Amino acid sequence: MTHPAPTPDDAVVERFAPTSGRFSGVAGLVTAGAVLVLAAIDWDNGAPLGIAIVTVLAAVLVWAAMLRPALWVTARDLVMRGMFGTYRIPLAAIDTVVVTQVLAVKVGGKRYVSPVIGYTVRQTMKAKVREGQGPTSAAPGPAHDHQAFVEARLDYMAQDARDRLGIRRGSPEQQALAADVRHSWAWPELAACALLVLAFLVWLVA
Repeated sequence: MTHPAPTPDDAVVERFAPTSGRFSGVAGLVTAGAVLVLAAIDWDNGAPLGIAIVTVLAAVLVWAAMLRPALWVTARDLVMRGMFGTYRIPLAAIDTVVVTQVLAVKVGGKRYVSPVIGYTVRQTMKAKVREGQGPTSAAPGPAHDHQAFVEARLDYMAQDARDRLGIRRGSPEQQALAADVRHSWAWPELAACALLVLAFLVWLVA
């Protein structure tokens, strides 16, 4: 009898769909594309070069802020990809998971947030009116199903990871895992922003 190969630590186990930002991000990129076309049509008068640089910079920022952020879980880590960097957090090191306007994960006294999952201000206010308290402190309504699912799912996966390693919440072993949080920068986006800002300054001087 053959047994399945163990799941690699970096293999994606589950991805979580974002609750907002994608439509606005795509709309922003389309708008930037339209502005670039108009700038190319009127290229001869000189000003469109500066407009094109600013437009491309805006497109990079829209991509980084609205389309790049993502949230997924591997066999070992919760991966929170943000605007200009990515955090890899050991599941077993997670103390609490709370979804408000953003997803907040507490690890070893530090707080890591992701805009991928969150309640809108309107959802929060409606929940307070209906329930007299925040949306995460009581059973969510139908509009909150996905946010509540992600919060409960991550809490379960963190507990499961601790059980597999045989450690307790708040134990020294869990605190030691908190030191293993890894961060990496989004160098392509950072480099693009820096080069575009530099290009715009050169254009202004010229």
